[in-house]
Amino acid sequence: MPLLELLKDRICAIARAEGLDEGLARVAVETPRDPSHGDLSTNAAMVLAKPARRNPRELGEAIAARLADDPLVADASVAGPGFVNLRVTPEAVARVVGAALAGDLSAGALTDARQSVNVEYVSANPTGPLHVGHARGAVVGDALARLLERRGHRVTREYYVNDAGAQVDVLARSAYLRYREARGEAIAIPSGLYPGDYLVPVGAALSDEHGAALMEAPEEVWLPIVRERAIAAMMDAIRGDLALIDIHHDVFASERALQVPVDRVAATIARLADEGLIYEGVLPRPKGQAEDWEDREQTLFRSTRYGDDIDRALRKSDGSYTYFASDIAYHGDKVGRGFDRLVDVLGADHGGYVKRMTAAVAALSHEHVRLDCLMCQIVKLTRGGEPVKMSKRSGDFVTLREVVEEVGVDAVRFMMLYRKSDAPLDFDFVAVTEQSRDNPVFYVQYAHARCSSVRRQAVEAFDASVLDDLQSADATQLVDDGERTLAIKLAQWPQALAGAADAAEPHRVAFYLHDLSATLHTQWNRGKDEPSLRFVNTSSRELTRGRLALVESVRSVIADGLSTLGVSAPDEMR
Repeated sequence: MPLLELLKDRICAIARAEGLDEGLARVAVETPRDPSHGDLSTNAAMVLAKPARRNPRELGEAIAARLADDPLVADASVAGPGFVNLRVTPEAVARVVGAALAGDLSAGALTDARQSVNVEYVSANPTGPLHVGHARGAVVGDALARLLERRGHRVTREYYVNDAGAQVDVLARSAYLRYREARGEAIAIPSGLYPGDYLVPVGAALSDEHGAALMEAPEEVWLPIVRERAIAAMMDAIRGDLALIDIHHDVFASERALQVPVDRVAATIARLADEGLIYEGVLPRPKGQAEDWEDREQTLFRSTRYGDDIDRALRKSDGSYTYFASDIAYHGDKVGRGFDRLVDVLGADHGGYVKRMTAAVAALSHEHVRLDCLMCQIVKLTRGGEPVKMSKRSGDFVTLREVVEEVGVDAVRFMMLYRKSDAPLDFDFVAVTEQSRDNPVFYVQYAHARCSSVRRQAVEAFDASVLDDLQSADATQLVDDGERTLAIKLAQWPQALAGAADAAEPHRVAFYLHDLSATLHTQWNRGKDEPSLRFVNTSSRELTRGRLALVESVRSVIADGLSTLGVSAPDEMR
Protein backbone atom coordinates (compact mmCIF):
# COMPACT_ATOMS: atom_id res chain seq x y z
CA MET A 1 0.00 0.00 0.00
CA PRO A 2 1.38 3.48 -0.87
CA LEU A 3 2.75 5.44 2.09
CA LEU A 4 0.12 8.19 2.05
CA GLU A 5 -2.74 5.68 1.88
CA LEU A 6 -1.15 3.59 4.63
CA LEU A 7 -0.84 6.59 6.93
CA LYS A 8 -4.42 7.58 6.13
CA ASP A 9 -5.62 4.08 7.06
CA ARG A 10 -3.72 4.24 10.36
CA ILE A 11 -5.14 7.69 11.13
CA CYS A 12 -8.66 6.41 10.40
CA ALA A 13 -8.01 3.44 12.70
CA ILE A 14 -7.01 5.88 15.46
CA ALA A 15 -10.22 7.85 14.81
CA ARG A 16 -12.35 4.70 15.09
CA ALA A 17 -10.60 3.87 18.36
CA GLU A 18 -11.70 7.33 19.53
CA GLY A 19 -15.26 6.41 18.58
CA LEU A 20 -15.28 8.57 15.45
CA ASP A 21 -16.84 7.07 12.33
CA GLU A 22 -18.59 9.99 10.63
CA GLY A 23 -16.49 11.93 8.12
CA LEU A 24 -13.71 9.35 7.60
CA ALA A 25 -14.11 9.55 3.82
CA ARG A 26 -12.95 13.20 3.97
CA VAL A 27 -9.71 12.45 5.80
CA ALA A 28 -6.66 13.25 3.66
CA VAL A 29 -2.90 13.02 4.04
CA GLU A 30 -1.07 15.57 1.90
CA THR A 31 2.11 17.61 1.75
CA PRO A 32 1.81 21.00 3.50
CA ARG A 33 2.36 24.13 1.45
CA ASP A 34 5.06 25.28 3.87
CA PRO A 35 7.82 22.61 4.14
CA SER A 36 8.74 23.91 7.58
CA HIS A 37 5.45 22.43 8.85
CA GLY A 38 6.69 18.90 8.18
CA ASP A 39 6.79 16.23 5.50
CA LEU A 40 3.05 15.54 5.55
CA SER A 41 -0.12 16.92 7.07
CA THR A 42 -3.57 15.53 7.78
CA ASN A 43 -6.91 17.28 8.12
CA ALA A 44 -8.36 14.41 10.19
CA ALA A 45 -9.08 16.43 13.33
CA MET A 46 -10.63 19.24 11.28
CA VAL A 47 -13.13 17.04 9.41
CA LEU A 48 -13.94 14.65 12.28
CA ALA A 49 -14.37 17.12 15.12
CA LYS A 50 -17.61 18.80 14.04
CA PRO A 51 -19.81 15.69 13.62
CA ALA A 52 -18.35 14.37 16.91
CA ARG A 53 -18.91 17.74 18.62
CA ARG A 54 -15.32 17.85 19.79
CA ASN A 55 -12.69 20.58 19.82
CA PRO A 56 -10.57 20.06 16.67
CA ARG A 57 -7.30 21.04 18.32
CA GLU A 58 -7.88 18.69 21.27
CA LEU A 59 -8.76 15.91 18.85
CA GLY A 60 -5.64 16.73 16.86
CA GLU A 61 -3.54 16.39 20.02
CA ALA A 62 -5.05 12.96 20.65
CA ILE A 63 -4.34 11.82 17.08
CA ALA A 64 -0.78 13.20 17.21
CA ALA A 65 -0.10 11.38 20.49
CA ARG A 66 -1.18 8.06 18.99
CA LEU A 67 0.79 8.65 15.77
CA ALA A 68 3.97 9.29 17.75
CA ASP A 69 4.15 5.52 18.38
CA ASP A 70 3.94 4.65 14.69
CA PRO A 71 7.24 3.32 13.23
CA LEU A 72 6.69 5.42 10.09
CA VAL A 73 6.27 8.69 12.03
CA ALA A 74 9.23 10.44 13.62
CA ASP A 75 7.23 13.37 14.93
CA ALA A 76 3.59 14.48 15.01
CA SER A 77 2.50 17.95 16.11
CA VAL A 78 -0.64 20.07 15.97
CA ALA A 79 -0.71 23.41 14.19
CA GLY A 80 -3.35 26.12 13.94
CA PRO A 81 -6.93 25.05 14.61
CA GLY A 82 -6.15 21.33 14.40
CA PHE A 83 -3.97 20.29 11.47
CA VAL A 84 -1.64 17.44 12.41
CA ASN A 85 1.81 17.79 10.84
CA LEU A 86 4.00 14.73 10.42
CA ARG A 87 7.69 14.10 9.95
CA VAL A 88 8.42 10.59 8.65
CA THR A 89 11.13 8.16 9.75
CA PRO A 90 13.96 6.70 7.64
CA GLU A 91 11.89 3.49 7.58
CA ALA A 92 9.13 5.40 5.77
CA VAL A 93 11.66 6.74 3.27
CA ALA A 94 12.96 3.21 2.69
CA ARG A 95 9.39 1.98 2.21
CA VAL A 96 8.75 4.54 -0.56
CA VAL A 97 12.03 3.76 -2.30
CA GLY A 98 11.37 0.03 -2.15
CA ALA A 99 7.87 0.45 -3.57
CA ALA A 100 9.20 2.57 -6.44
CA LEU A 101 11.93 0.06 -7.29
CA ALA A 102 9.42 -2.78 -7.22
CA GLY A 103 7.04 -0.88 -9.52
CA ASP A 104 4.41 -0.78 -6.80
CA LEU A 105 3.98 3.01 -6.62
CA SER A 106 1.98 3.31 -9.82
CA ALA A 107 0.05 0.17 -8.89
CA GLY A 108 -1.25 2.20 -5.96
CA ALA A 109 -3.26 4.27 -8.43
CA LEU A 110 -5.38 1.30 -9.52
CA THR A 111 -9.02 1.56 -8.53
CA ASP A 112 -11.40 -1.21 -7.50
CA ALA A 113 -14.27 0.69 -9.15
CA ARG A 114 -13.19 -0.03 -12.72
CA GLN A 115 -15.35 1.26 -15.55
CA SER A 116 -15.76 1.14 -19.29
CA VAL A 117 -14.91 4.63 -20.56
CA ASN A 118 -15.31 6.16 -24.02
CA VAL A 119 -12.97 9.07 -24.76
CA GLU A 120 -13.90 10.97 -27.91
CA TYR A 121 -11.27 13.43 -29.06
CA VAL A 122 -9.99 15.27 -32.13
CA SER A 123 -13.17 14.68 -34.22
CA ALA A 124 -12.04 17.43 -36.57
CA ASN A 125 -14.09 18.01 -39.71
CA PRO A 126 -12.52 15.96 -42.54
CA THR A 127 -12.02 19.09 -44.63
CA GLY A 128 -8.25 19.54 -44.37
CA PRO A 129 -5.09 18.72 -42.46
CA LEU A 130 -5.02 18.97 -38.70
CA HIS A 131 -3.83 22.30 -37.38
CA VAL A 132 -2.09 23.10 -34.12
CA GLY A 133 -5.40 23.80 -32.37
CA HIS A 134 -6.49 20.24 -33.11
CA ALA A 135 -3.16 19.06 -31.71
CA ARG A 136 -4.01 20.28 -28.25
CA GLY A 137 -7.28 18.38 -28.07
CA ALA A 138 -5.59 15.33 -29.58
CA VAL A 139 -2.83 15.26 -26.97
CA VAL A 140 -5.19 16.02 -24.06
CA GLY A 141 -7.58 13.25 -25.12
CA ASP A 142 -4.83 10.71 -25.70
CA ALA A 143 -3.09 11.50 -22.40
CA LEU A 144 -6.39 11.19 -20.55
CA ALA A 145 -7.07 7.82 -22.21
CA ARG A 146 -3.64 6.60 -21.07
CA LEU A 147 -4.30 7.89 -17.55
CA LEU A 148 -7.65 6.14 -17.33
CA GLU A 149 -6.03 2.89 -18.40
CA ARG A 150 -3.37 3.38 -15.71
CA ARG A 151 -6.24 3.74 -13.24
CA GLY A 152 -7.51 0.32 -14.34
CA HIS A 153 -10.41 1.36 -16.58
CA ARG A 154 -11.25 -0.14 -19.98
CA VAL A 155 -10.88 2.69 -22.49
CA THR A 156 -12.17 3.10 -26.04
CA ARG A 157 -10.57 5.91 -28.06
CA GLU A 158 -13.07 7.33 -30.52
CA TYR A 159 -13.12 9.83 -33.38
CA TYR A 160 -16.48 11.18 -34.59
CA VAL A 161 -16.24 11.80 -38.33
CA ASN A 162 -18.41 14.75 -39.38
CA ASP A 163 -19.04 13.36 -42.85
CA ALA A 164 -22.55 14.76 -43.26
CA GLY A 165 -23.74 18.31 -43.75
CA ALA A 166 -22.76 21.39 -45.66
CA GLN A 167 -19.04 21.41 -44.80
CA VAL A 168 -18.29 18.18 -46.67
CA ASP A 169 -20.20 19.45 -49.69
CA VAL A 170 -17.94 22.53 -49.63
CA LEU A 171 -14.97 20.14 -49.47
CA ALA A 172 -16.29 18.23 -52.47
CA ARG A 173 -16.76 21.40 -54.55
CA SER A 174 -13.25 22.54 -53.60
CA ALA A 175 -11.78 19.17 -54.59
CA TYR A 176 -13.76 19.22 -57.85
CA LEU A 177 -12.04 22.47 -58.84
CA ARG A 178 -8.69 20.77 -58.20
CA TYR A 179 -9.88 17.91 -60.41
CA ARG A 180 -10.61 20.34 -63.23
CA GLU A 181 -7.20 21.90 -62.61
CA ALA A 182 -5.60 18.46 -62.95
CA ARG A 183 -7.41 18.09 -66.29
CA GLY A 184 -5.62 21.23 -67.50
CA GLU A 185 -8.19 23.91 -66.75
CA ALA A 186 -7.09 27.20 -65.18
CA ILE A 187 -9.06 27.72 -61.99
CA ALA A 188 -9.68 30.37 -59.35
CA ILE A 189 -10.81 29.35 -55.86
CA PRO A 190 -13.82 31.50 -55.00
CA SER A 191 -14.53 32.75 -51.50
CA GLY A 192 -16.26 30.15 -49.39
CA LEU A 193 -14.30 27.17 -50.71
CA TYR A 194 -11.12 25.64 -49.26
CA PRO A 195 -8.08 27.26 -50.92
CA GLY A 196 -5.26 25.08 -49.51
CA ASP A 197 -2.89 23.17 -51.79
CA TYR A 198 -3.63 19.99 -49.82
CA LEU A 199 -6.52 19.26 -52.22
CA VAL A 200 -4.26 19.25 -55.29
CA PRO A 201 -3.38 15.54 -54.84
CA VAL A 202 -7.08 14.73 -54.43
CA GLY A 203 -7.85 16.42 -57.74
CA ALA A 204 -5.00 14.51 -59.40
CA ALA A 205 -6.28 11.20 -58.00
CA LEU A 206 -9.79 11.94 -59.27
CA SER A 207 -8.34 12.69 -62.70
CA ASP A 208 -6.44 9.41 -62.71
CA GLU A 209 -9.50 7.44 -61.57
CA HIS A 210 -12.18 9.05 -63.73
CA GLY A 211 -10.36 10.71 -66.59
CA ALA A 212 -12.57 13.35 -68.21
CA ALA A 213 -15.82 11.62 -67.22
CA LEU A 214 -16.68 14.13 -64.47
CA MET A 215 -15.90 17.27 -66.49
CA GLU A 216 -19.31 17.57 -68.10
CA ALA A 217 -21.33 15.62 -65.52
CA PRO A 218 -24.00 17.54 -63.57
CA GLU A 219 -23.32 18.28 -59.93
CA GLU A 220 -25.80 15.73 -58.67
CA VAL A 221 -23.68 13.08 -60.39
CA TRP A 222 -20.14 14.19 -59.53
CA LEU A 223 -20.79 15.61 -56.03
CA PRO A 224 -21.28 12.27 -54.17
CA ILE A 225 -18.35 10.71 -56.05
CA VAL A 226 -15.97 13.56 -55.27
CA ARG A 227 -17.27 13.93 -51.72
CA GLU A 228 -16.58 10.28 -50.87
CA ARG A 229 -13.11 10.40 -52.42
CA ALA A 230 -12.20 13.68 -50.72
CA ILE A 231 -13.41 12.58 -47.28
CA ALA A 232 -11.44 9.34 -47.57
CA ALA A 233 -8.31 11.27 -48.57
CA MET A 234 -8.70 13.76 -45.72
CA MET A 235 -9.23 11.01 -43.15
CA ASP A 236 -6.13 9.19 -44.40
CA ALA A 237 -4.18 12.44 -43.99
CA ILE A 238 -5.64 13.01 -40.51
CA ARG A 239 -4.72 9.47 -39.40
CA GLY A 240 -1.22 10.07 -40.70
CA ASP A 241 -0.92 13.38 -38.85
CA LEU A 242 -2.11 11.79 -35.60
CA ALA A 243 0.31 8.89 -36.01
CA LEU A 244 3.14 11.44 -36.04
CA ILE A 245 2.42 12.12 -32.37
CA ASP A 246 1.61 8.49 -31.54
CA ILE A 247 -2.15 8.89 -31.43
CA HIS A 248 -4.34 6.06 -32.69
CA HIS A 249 -8.09 5.64 -32.33
CA ASP A 250 -9.99 2.40 -31.82
CA VAL A 251 -13.23 3.59 -33.43
CA PHE A 252 -14.05 6.05 -36.21
CA ALA A 253 -17.79 6.72 -35.91
CA SER A 254 -19.57 8.21 -38.92
CA GLU A 255 -22.13 11.00 -38.57
CA ARG A 256 -23.61 10.01 -41.94
CA ALA A 257 -24.17 6.46 -40.66
CA LEU A 258 -26.62 7.88 -38.11
CA GLN A 259 -29.06 8.57 -40.93
CA VAL A 260 -28.10 6.19 -43.74
CA PRO A 261 -29.32 3.53 -44.30
CA VAL A 262 -31.41 3.69 -41.09
CA ASP A 263 -32.46 7.00 -39.55
CA ARG A 264 -31.19 6.47 -36.02
CA VAL A 265 -31.69 10.15 -35.22
CA ALA A 266 -35.45 9.75 -35.71
CA ALA A 267 -35.41 6.56 -33.64
CA THR A 268 -33.62 8.31 -30.76
CA ILE A 269 -36.03 11.24 -30.84
CA ALA A 270 -38.97 8.82 -30.86
CA ARG A 271 -37.56 7.03 -27.82
CA LEU A 272 -37.21 10.30 -25.91
CA ALA A 273 -40.71 11.29 -27.00
CA ASP A 274 -42.07 8.07 -25.49
CA GLU A 275 -40.53 9.20 -22.20
CA GLY A 276 -42.21 12.61 -22.41
CA LEU A 277 -39.02 14.50 -23.21
CA ILE A 278 -39.97 15.82 -26.68
CA TYR A 279 -42.65 18.40 -27.41
CA GLU A 280 -43.71 21.02 -29.94
CA GLY A 281 -43.23 24.54 -28.61
CA VAL A 282 -41.83 28.03 -29.10
CA LEU A 283 -38.57 29.01 -27.47
CA PRO A 284 -38.58 32.29 -25.53
CA ARG A 285 -36.56 35.07 -27.13
CA PRO A 286 -33.17 35.14 -25.40
CA LYS A 287 -31.64 38.34 -24.06
CA GLY A 288 -28.75 38.14 -26.51
CA GLN A 289 -28.57 36.84 -30.04
CA ALA A 290 -29.07 33.05 -30.02
CA GLU A 291 -27.96 31.08 -33.07
CA ASP A 292 -30.55 28.33 -32.67
CA TRP A 293 -33.57 30.53 -31.79
CA GLU A 294 -36.45 30.94 -34.23
CA ASP A 295 -39.82 32.58 -33.59
CA ARG A 296 -41.84 29.55 -34.60
CA GLU A 297 -43.12 26.30 -33.20
CA GLN A 298 -40.34 23.74 -33.09
CA THR A 299 -39.59 20.19 -32.01
CA LEU A 300 -37.87 20.65 -28.64
CA PHE A 301 -36.00 18.44 -26.18
CA ARG A 302 -36.76 19.06 -22.49
CA SER A 303 -33.13 19.61 -21.56
CA THR A 304 -34.13 21.96 -18.70
CA ARG A 305 -35.35 18.88 -16.86
CA TYR A 306 -31.69 17.90 -16.55
CA GLY A 307 -30.15 21.23 -15.65
CA ASP A 308 -29.90 23.08 -18.98
CA ASP A 309 -30.86 26.76 -19.22
CA ILE A 310 -33.40 26.34 -22.02
CA ASP A 311 -34.98 23.49 -23.96
CA ARG A 312 -33.23 22.73 -27.25
CA ALA A 313 -34.44 22.59 -30.85
CA LEU A 314 -34.06 19.35 -32.80
CA ARG A 315 -35.18 20.44 -36.28
CA LYS A 316 -34.34 23.45 -38.42
CA SER A 317 -36.92 25.50 -40.29
CA ASP A 318 -36.33 23.41 -43.43
CA GLY A 319 -37.19 20.23 -41.53
CA SER A 320 -33.64 18.89 -41.36
CA TYR A 321 -32.08 17.90 -38.05
CA THR A 322 -30.07 20.34 -35.98
CA TYR A 323 -26.49 19.39 -35.12
CA PHE A 324 -27.70 18.78 -31.58
CA ALA A 325 -30.21 16.18 -32.77
CA SER A 326 -27.44 14.21 -34.47
CA ASP A 327 -25.26 14.58 -31.38
CA ILE A 328 -28.06 13.17 -29.21
CA ALA A 329 -28.32 10.13 -31.47
CA TYR A 330 -24.54 9.68 -31.48
CA HIS A 331 -24.32 9.81 -27.70
CA GLY A 332 -27.33 7.51 -27.51
CA ASP A 333 -25.30 5.05 -29.55
CA LYS A 334 -22.42 5.35 -27.05
CA VAL A 335 -24.77 4.78 -24.12
CA GLY A 336 -26.19 1.78 -25.95
CA ARG A 337 -22.72 0.30 -26.28
CA GLY A 338 -22.58 -0.01 -22.52
CA PHE A 339 -20.07 2.63 -21.44
CA ASP A 340 -20.17 3.75 -17.80
CA ARG A 341 -18.51 7.09 -18.49
CA LEU A 342 -18.19 9.30 -21.55
CA VAL A 343 -15.56 11.97 -22.13
CA ASP A 344 -15.83 14.57 -24.91
CA VAL A 345 -12.72 16.67 -25.61
CA LEU A 346 -13.99 19.87 -27.21
CA GLY A 347 -12.65 23.02 -28.79
CA ALA A 348 -12.99 26.46 -27.23
CA ASP A 349 -15.98 27.30 -29.45
CA HIS A 350 -18.11 24.51 -27.97
CA GLY A 351 -18.78 26.08 -24.57
CA GLY A 352 -22.53 26.20 -25.18
CA TYR A 353 -22.54 22.49 -25.95
CA VAL A 354 -21.76 21.27 -22.44
CA LYS A 355 -25.05 21.75 -20.57
CA ARG A 356 -27.26 20.53 -23.40
CA MET A 357 -25.16 17.42 -24.04
CA THR A 358 -24.87 16.63 -20.35
CA ALA A 359 -28.66 16.83 -20.19
CA ALA A 360 -29.01 14.57 -23.22
CA VAL A 361 -26.71 11.89 -21.80
CA ALA A 362 -28.56 12.04 -18.47
CA ALA A 363 -31.86 11.51 -20.30
CA LEU A 364 -30.54 8.77 -22.57
CA SER A 365 -28.97 6.82 -19.71
CA HIS A 366 -31.58 7.56 -17.05
CA GLU A 367 -28.77 9.38 -15.24
CA HIS A 368 -26.58 6.30 -14.99
CA VAL A 369 -23.80 7.44 -17.34
CA ARG A 370 -21.44 10.30 -16.48
CA LEU A 371 -20.38 12.75 -19.20
CA ASP A 372 -17.25 14.88 -18.79
CA CYS A 373 -16.60 17.66 -21.30
CA LEU A 374 -13.03 18.95 -21.48
CA MET A 375 -12.65 22.33 -23.14
CA CYS A 376 -9.40 23.03 -25.00
CA GLN A 377 -8.63 26.69 -25.42
CA ILE A 378 -6.72 28.22 -28.32
CA VAL A 379 -3.00 27.78 -28.96
CA LYS A 380 -1.09 30.93 -29.86
CA LEU A 381 1.97 30.17 -32.00
CA THR A 382 5.01 32.43 -31.82
CA ARG A 383 8.66 32.30 -32.78
CA GLY A 384 10.84 34.31 -30.44
CA GLY A 385 7.76 36.22 -29.40
CA GLU A 386 6.63 37.05 -32.96
CA PRO A 387 3.45 35.53 -34.49
CA VAL A 388 4.09 32.60 -36.83
CA LYS A 389 3.08 33.02 -40.47
CA MET A 390 0.58 30.64 -42.04
CA SER A 391 1.60 28.06 -44.63
CA LYS A 392 0.66 28.06 -48.31
CA ARG A 393 -0.25 24.39 -48.16
CA SER A 394 -3.00 24.82 -45.59
CA GLY A 395 -4.13 28.23 -46.75
CA ASP A 396 -4.93 29.89 -43.44
CA PHE A 397 -3.44 27.91 -40.55
CA VAL A 398 -0.29 26.20 -39.27
CA THR A 399 -0.54 22.44 -39.59
CA LEU A 400 0.21 19.92 -36.88
CA ARG A 401 2.72 18.23 -39.20
CA GLU A 402 4.66 21.47 -39.68
CA VAL A 403 4.95 21.96 -35.92
CA VAL A 404 6.04 18.37 -35.25
CA GLU A 405 8.62 18.43 -38.03
CA GLU A 406 10.18 21.57 -36.56
CA VAL A 407 10.19 20.93 -32.79
CA GLY A 408 9.62 17.18 -32.41
CA VAL A 409 6.96 14.98 -30.86
CA ASP A 410 8.09 15.35 -27.25
CA ALA A 411 7.93 19.15 -27.25
CA VAL A 412 4.46 19.11 -28.82
CA ARG A 413 2.99 16.52 -26.46
CA PHE A 414 4.48 17.82 -23.22
CA MET A 415 3.84 21.51 -23.86
CA MET A 416 0.23 20.88 -24.90
CA LEU A 417 -0.21 19.39 -21.42
CA TYR A 418 1.73 21.99 -19.46
CA ARG A 419 -1.31 24.19 -18.98
CA LYS A 420 -4.81 23.28 -17.88
CA SER A 421 -6.73 22.58 -21.07
CA ASP A 422 -9.32 25.32 -20.53
CA ALA A 423 -6.61 28.01 -20.32
CA PRO A 424 -5.08 29.61 -23.47
CA LEU A 425 -1.64 28.26 -24.35
CA ASP A 426 1.35 30.14 -25.74
CA PHE A 427 3.59 27.86 -27.83
CA ASP A 428 6.90 29.45 -28.86
CA PHE A 429 9.01 27.49 -31.34
CA VAL A 430 12.23 28.89 -29.87
CA ALA A 431 11.34 28.43 -26.20
CA VAL A 432 10.23 24.79 -26.54
CA THR A 433 13.55 23.76 -28.12
CA GLU A 434 15.86 25.62 -25.73
CA GLN A 435 18.08 23.52 -23.50
CA SER A 436 17.40 25.47 -20.34
CA ARG A 437 15.49 25.20 -17.09
CA ASP A 438 12.89 27.57 -18.57
CA ASN A 439 11.87 24.86 -21.05
CA PRO A 440 9.65 22.42 -19.07
CA VAL A 441 10.05 19.41 -21.37
CA PHE A 442 13.84 19.76 -21.42
CA TYR A 443 13.87 20.27 -17.64
CA VAL A 444 11.98 17.01 -16.98
CA GLN A 445 13.82 14.94 -19.59
CA TYR A 446 17.13 16.28 -18.27
CA ALA A 447 16.21 15.03 -14.80
CA HIS A 448 15.76 11.54 -16.23
CA ALA A 449 19.06 11.81 -18.10
CA ARG A 450 20.77 13.08 -14.94
CA CYS A 451 19.59 9.99 -13.05
CA SER A 452 21.08 7.80 -15.77
CA SER A 453 24.30 9.81 -15.57
CA VAL A 454 24.52 9.19 -11.81
CA ARG A 455 24.34 5.44 -12.51
CA ARG A 456 27.25 5.71 -14.94
CA GLN A 457 29.26 7.78 -12.46
CA ALA A 458 28.71 5.14 -9.78
CA VAL A 459 30.01 2.39 -12.04
CA GLU A 460 33.10 4.48 -12.81
CA ALA A 461 33.70 5.17 -9.09
CA PHE A 462 33.17 1.56 -8.01
CA ASP A 463 32.22 -1.18 -10.50
CA ALA A 464 29.10 -2.45 -12.28
CA SER A 465 28.02 -4.52 -9.28
CA VAL A 466 27.25 -1.32 -7.35
CA LEU A 467 23.98 -1.27 -9.30
CA ASP A 468 23.05 -4.88 -8.52
CA ASP A 469 19.82 -5.53 -6.65
CA LEU A 470 19.24 -1.96 -5.47
CA GLN A 471 16.09 -3.15 -3.70
CA SER A 472 18.39 -4.70 -1.12
CA ALA A 473 20.26 -1.42 -0.58
CA ASP A 474 19.80 0.14 2.85
CA ALA A 475 17.62 3.20 2.14
CA THR A 476 17.26 3.93 5.87
CA GLN A 477 20.63 5.70 5.48
CA LEU A 478 18.80 8.50 3.63
CA VAL A 479 18.49 10.90 6.54
CA ASP A 480 19.29 14.20 4.82
CA ASP A 481 16.34 16.61 4.54
CA GLY A 482 16.73 16.80 0.75
CA GLU A 483 16.72 13.02 0.40
CA ARG A 484 13.61 12.76 2.54
CA THR A 485 11.94 15.51 0.49
CA LEU A 486 12.63 13.52 -2.68
CA ALA A 487 11.10 10.40 -1.13
CA ILE A 488 8.00 12.32 -0.01
CA LYS A 489 7.60 13.70 -3.54
CA LEU A 490 7.84 10.13 -4.88
CA ALA A 491 5.20 9.03 -2.38
CA GLN A 492 2.75 11.45 -4.01
CA TRP A 493 2.91 9.70 -7.40
CA PRO A 494 -0.03 7.30 -6.89
CA GLN A 495 -2.25 10.19 -5.75
CA ALA A 496 -1.12 12.39 -8.63
CA LEU A 497 -1.88 9.64 -11.14
CA ALA A 498 -5.26 8.78 -9.67
CA GLY A 499 -6.29 12.40 -9.18
CA ALA A 500 -5.44 13.35 -12.75
CA ALA A 501 -7.49 10.44 -14.11
CA ASP A 502 -10.52 10.99 -11.87
CA ALA A 503 -10.64 14.75 -12.49
CA ALA A 504 -9.89 14.33 -16.23
CA GLU A 505 -6.96 16.73 -15.86
CA PRO A 506 -3.83 15.25 -17.47
CA HIS A 507 -1.90 18.49 -16.92
CA ARG A 508 -1.57 17.45 -13.28
CA VAL A 509 0.92 14.75 -14.31
CA ALA A 510 3.04 17.26 -16.24
CA PHE A 511 3.05 19.56 -13.21
CA TYR A 512 3.97 16.70 -10.87
CA LEU A 513 6.86 15.61 -13.10
CA HIS A 514 8.19 19.15 -13.22
CA ASP A 515 8.04 19.41 -9.41
CA LEU A 516 9.76 16.05 -8.96
CA SER A 517 12.45 17.06 -11.44
CA ALA A 518 12.99 20.36 -9.62
CA THR A 519 13.41 18.47 -6.33
CA LEU A 520 16.00 16.16 -7.92
CA HIS A 521 17.93 19.05 -9.51
CA THR A 522 17.94 20.89 -6.19
CA GLN A 523 19.44 17.93 -4.36
CA TRP A 524 22.02 17.40 -7.12
CA ASN A 525 23.04 21.08 -6.85
CA ARG A 526 23.39 20.75 -3.07
CA GLY A 527 25.92 18.02 -3.73
CA LYS A 528 27.96 20.42 -5.85
CA ASP A 529 28.30 22.71 -2.84
CA GLU A 530 28.63 19.98 -0.22
CA PRO A 531 30.50 16.85 -1.45
CA SER A 532 29.12 14.68 1.38
CA LEU A 533 25.62 15.04 -0.13
CA ARG A 534 26.58 13.81 -3.59
CA PHE A 535 24.65 10.81 -4.84
CA VAL A 536 27.96 9.02 -5.50
CA ASN A 537 29.99 9.08 -2.29
CA THR A 538 33.36 7.53 -3.12
CA SER A 539 34.16 6.97 0.56
CA SER A 540 31.09 4.78 1.19
CA ARG A 541 29.84 2.11 -1.20
CA GLU A 542 26.83 1.28 0.98
CA LEU A 543 25.70 4.90 1.32
CA THR A 544 26.14 5.28 -2.43
CA ARG A 545 23.95 2.22 -3.00
CA GLY A 546 21.25 3.68 -0.75
CA ARG A 547 21.36 6.93 -2.70
CA LEU A 548 21.43 5.06 -6.00
CA ALA A 549 18.23 3.32 -4.91
CA LEU A 550 16.66 6.74 -4.38
CA VAL A 551 17.93 8.06 -7.73
CA GLU A 552 16.71 4.93 -9.53
CA SER A 553 13.30 5.40 -7.88
CA VAL A 554 13.14 8.97 -9.21
CA ARG A 555 14.25 7.84 -12.65
CA SER A 556 11.60 5.11 -12.79
CA VAL A 557 8.78 7.46 -11.75
CA ILE A 558 9.84 10.14 -14.26
CA ALA A 559 9.99 7.50 -17.00
CA ASP A 560 6.59 6.17 -15.92
CA GLY A 561 5.06 9.65 -15.95
CA LEU A 562 6.55 10.64 -19.30
CA SER A 563 5.36 7.37 -20.82
CA THR A 564 1.86 8.10 -19.53
CA LEU A 565 1.99 11.44 -21.35
CA GLY A 566 3.40 9.84 -24.52
CA VAL A 567 6.80 11.54 -24.12
CA SER A 568 10.19 9.82 -24.35
CA ALA A 569 12.61 9.52 -21.41
CA PRO A 570 16.16 9.84 -22.83
CA ASP A 571 19.20 8.58 -20.93
CA GLU A 572 21.33 11.35 -22.43
CA MET A 573 20.56 14.88 -23.62
CA ARG A 574 22.52 16.01 -26.66
